[in-house]
Amino acid sequence: MDTSDQQQRDALGESILAKIKAHAEGDTSGITLATPLNDLGIHSLELTEIIFDLEEEFGIEIDMNTADAWENLSTVSDIVAAVRALVATKS
Repeated sequence: MDTSDQQQRDALGESILAKIKAHAEGDTSGITLATPLNDLGIHSLELTEIIFDLEEEFGIEIDMNTADAWENLSTVSDIVAAVRALVATKS
């Protein structure tokens, strides 16, 4: 686990990781923050559901459609960073 991975492995990061694992295909035990979203078998519908779940849990609004999300988010860590930034601006 590299330093950036360790820094984001807190309650927020773990919660997001759990939501992503719930939508991923196959064995999810090896999924880390560095895992590319394309490797998870997550398609646009699942990504939309993950975004909705994150908005609901953290009381935030993720202002992007699914196409934008795929262009801007490539790893699990990208999702964690985006949610972390939205939560921070909400506070």
